[in-house]
Amino acid sequence: MAGTREPFWWSLFAAGGAVAALLAPVQIALTGIVVARGWAGQSFTYDRALALVSHPLSRLYLFVLISLPLFHWAHRFRFTLIDLGFKWGRALVAGVCYGAAVAGTILAALVLIRF
Repeated sequence: MAGTREPFWWSLFAAGGAVAALLAPVQIALTGIVVARGWAGQSFTYDRALALVSHPLSRLYLFVLISLPLFHWAHRFRFTLIDLGFKWGRALVAGVCYGAAVAGTILAALVLIRF
């Protein structure tokens, strides 16, 4: 009996939703508000930020922060397109949506590895 791949995509959807709900707002608040307004003072200079991003755990955090929400988007967008009437090309819609998420994940991995 052939199994379905649907649980795999649902697990990435759930993990991406959790990351988008819990980690993304904190990251936006820290880098987009606290640092941008100068509330961090000298504790978040370019050299310190570069040292922080150079650490392997920080790279893993950034990879998770980027890649899992991409799969959440892909799953949500796929079913939105299906609900809008793109039922004739379910495999094509799935391939484009998940392919974009995989491409974004690979690009994020390459950037984080080369950085």
